[in-house]
Amino acid sequence: MKRDKVLIFDTTLRDGEQCPGASLNHREKIEIASQLARLNVDVIEAGFPIASPDDFRAVKAIAETVKGPRVAGLARCLEKDILRCAEAVEPAGRRGRIHVFLATSPIHRRFKLKKEKHEILKQAVDAITFARKHCADVEFSPEDATRTEADFLAEVVRAAIDAGASTVNIPDTVGYAVPHEFGALIASLYDKVPNISSAVINVHCHNDLGLAVANSLAALKNGARGVECTINGIGERAGNCALEEIAMALLTRRDSFGLETAIVTRELSRASRLVSRLTGMVVQRNKAIVGANAFAHEAGIHQDGILKERTTYEIMRPQDVGIDGSELILGKHSGRHAFREMLARMGFKLSPPELERAYKRFIELADKKKSIYDDDLTAIARDEMEEGCGLYVLDYLHVSTGTKTVPTATVRLKKGKEMIQDAACGDGPVDATLKTIDRIAGVKGKLVDYAIQAVTVGKDAQGEVSLRVAFGPDIISGKAASTDIVQASAAAYLGCVNRHLMSSVARK
Repeated sequence: MKRDKVLIFDTTLRDGEQCPGASLNHREKIEIASQLARLNVDVIEAGFPIASPDDFRAVKAIAETVKGPRVAGLARCLEKDILRCAEAVEPAGRRGRIHVFLATSPIHRRFKLKKEKHEILKQAVDAITFARKHCADVEFSPEDATRTEADFLAEVVRAAIDAGASTVNIPDTVGYAVPHEFGALIASLYDKVPNISSAVINVHCHNDLGLAVANSLAALKNGARGVECTINGIGERAGNCALEEIAMALLTRRDSFGLETAIVTRELSRASRLVSRLTGMVVQRNKAIVGANAFAHEAGIHQDGILKERTTYEIMRPQDVGIDGSELILGKHSGRHAFREMLARMGFKLSPPELERAYKRFIELADKKKSIYDDDLTAIARDEMEEGCGLYVLDYLHVSTGTKTVPTATVRLKKGKEMIQDAACGDGPVDATLKTIDRIAGVKGKLVDYAIQAVTVGKDAQGEVSLRVAFGPDIISGKAASTDIVQASAAAYLGCVNRHLMSSVARK
């Protein structure tokens, strides 16, 4: 293995699924594992086979169907666990891995295991030796390593490697470590363990103090060459080291670390959305790399800088993580440059006096409203122009749906002084509505992404619909809010249709 290569060990399907409320069914695990393969992780920890029949079946199915990454199963240092794990990963052949673990810290030895140091050492060695008889690739983790005596930890690591462990993982099981201490711990193992070069040293950091990524980076600086992590950082309690953050930190700051991964970073956003959707664990808007605000800018100074030169306020390209581009969020802090740019993207070309009047109205509205939507901008721009620019306006919407009713939508759009009405059926009320808009406008849009988020609380809460629509090679984003999510969907989609039509006219 190259010394500048960092192996990414993904444990979304094992540790990540232990996050309260994040349970996955068999098919969902296969879907996530397939995406992890597209992401090109080095190891997929597919589950804990002894834990349940479902876990066993999932690990075995992933070992059978997913190609590329190694497939690991977790096992306690018990023969029954190891045999069950070996059976589960066997279909992966040489890509199979048994990952055994045993706690080593004083608090675990005393209260959980009730064992002395020499007993822990023997059990670990015996388990690794037994696992090697059933699988060539064996990993060992001394659980709660960061609260284990440094000399005893070094003794355990040396014995594990002698017994045949090709990977030794150093877990910060309870997220207790801080970066300078954790980095020093890894460095001390390289000093104290004479056979350490015979194994890959992984780290598995939890985020209880919000330091999982920082601790992992400190470990890499001091010789570790594998990081155990999860998509979106999900996992026990406060979660784990986030895969997308560690991958992009190493890519963006290669000048500092001199290390690289094999991760296909363009798949990060897709992986994040998939895991969020299937686990029900919503990604916070300000989450690094994959959060909705990660490449969004509202402050006028920032927006002006981004429009002039992206690198003024962005250290990564959104396209590198699978996002189409930066987003300008219009609000009361936005300046004229961003306002003019947003109107231009929507197809409006206002004269300088019109633009100035429109901007003043926009600022007045932004002081009253927390969020400004495409409909708001359209209304402002239209009022300042003599002609409506041929844009469609939603005048009437009626949907019919139910368990024994074919979902149907009737839509009436206004274009200048003309009223156009049509109807269409679909898979649901939203689909029927969007198909009707397509029929009226004479376009064919493909919904690429669709998300609903509550922006107020209570039974009459407003729902914010965010979507992306592909019109051939063009992908356009839209957003709208309403207490009626079908109406919000129609407004957001219609905004995309108008923007596409205006840009088509501009190109001609």
